[in-house]
Order: sequence, then structure tokens, then C-alpha cells
Amino acid sequence: MLAAVVVDPRGVGSSVAADGRPINWPTPGFEMADAPLGTPPPAAGDGSYVFVAQQQDGDRPVAYDPCRPIHYVIRPDNAPPGADSLVHEAFARVSTVTGLQFTYDGATDEGDTDDREPFQPDRYGDRWAPVLVSWQTEIENPEFATDVAGMAGSTYVEPTGGPRVFVSGMMALDATAFALMLADPAGIASARAIVLHELGHLVGLAHVPDQSQIMYRESTAVADFAPGDLSGLAQLGQGDCVPGV
Repeated sequence: MLAAVVVDPRGVGSSVAADGRPINWPTPGFEMADAPLGTPPPAAGDGSYVFVAQQQDGDRPVAYDPCRPIHYVIRPDNAPPGADSLVHEAFARVSTVTGLQFTYDGATDEGDTDDREPFQPDRYGDRWAPVLVSWQTEIENPEFATDVAGMAGSTYVEPTGGPRVFVSGMMALDATAFALMLADPAGIASARAIVLHELGHLVGLAHVPDQSQIMYRESTAVADFAPGDLSGLAQLGQGDCVPGV
């Protein structure tokens, strides 16, 4: 089984800095480009997809800003052999189908918590915290004592007068389950599919009832994004550029 983390919305807050931004937000515009850094390919075929969060108008999904890179870090604790390449290749695949650009910032010793702050200036500086990828044990995450193999989700903020936009997130993977899959050549495709599924959640896709899509709530023989997944991901790669965050 696969699981998604509930998306965490963070509002503008009640306290503001001298420049008018919330005090728990970084200085706006870090690494902001004038145009999207990439473009998703045209989605081909039909299939179902669902978004985890919508804009207030209900017509558009909440997405990451395509005009800046999405940074990610990996906590190496408990990582099985082959874990890093699995994660990097999955991020590259999501980049290809969304146009979103991902930047690896290296290893971190940040612990994983349910209430992770999206802005951690003491650790990451004056910017939104990178996406945290971690390999967890059943002791750290009791969900992994069940048939859940991964969890992922993102935090969005909503600037005054602006659209909701994802700014940071996390992906937690079951260290024991992945060690078994990666040790068996027959399990590598399943491991890759689970990571792609979780990254689908990270960038904004929810579960669908269609077993032919990788975003189905349970693991199946589907090893890559299917037409419905790709249609949703293409939309998530065309979100708003939001210089105000």
C-alpha cells in the first residue's frame, strides 16, 4: 500500500517584518526567473487524475512555482544500497514530465517531524527549506509497520492577493521494505514505481480509483506514469510564477 501526507497549508500569519512579509517567511523571490525554467511535454491519451489541493477558485491546482528550482536534500540514515540513485532518477523523471527543475543540495542531518517548518533560516538560510527525503524505520514511523511503503506531501502558502503555491515538502520511505526490493533485481521496478508515486504526491497529485495509473492507492504492475498521471503532472508543471514568496 502507498500513502500520502495531508498537504499542509500555511497562511500569511499575523506578524509581519518591516518589508510587509510574514516573519516566518523568507525574503521573497529567491532564485526567481522571469519565465518558467521548463515546459512539460503535451500529455497524450486519457486517464484519471486528482489534485491534492486547489486554488480558491476551484478550477486550478496548487502547484510549485515553475520559475524557480525546487531544492531537495536527503537524510542518509538507514538508506539501503542504491537508494541515492533511485531517488535522483525519480526526481529526473518527474522533471521531464512536469518541466519543474529540481536541484540536489546534498545530505542533511535534519530529523523528520510531523510539524516540519517550511522556513528554517538557521539551517538553510533565507529561503524556503528544501524538500526533505528520508529513509525511516518502523520505530521512527509506525505507519511502516503496516503495508505502507512511502509517504509524501508539500506545504503551500497563500500570499495576500496571490495564488496558493507549494514552497517545501517531504518524502519518507520505508528503509526496510526498500532494502529488500533493491536487493532483488525483480524488485527494482517496484521500488522505482513507489518513489514515482510518492513524488507524484509531492508535486500535487492525489490517489485515483483507476488501477491503470501509478497514482492508484496500492502498488500494482504499473511501473511508470500512465496517461492520466501525465495529464495531471503536465498541469502541475504549469502553475503560477509567484515572486511574492
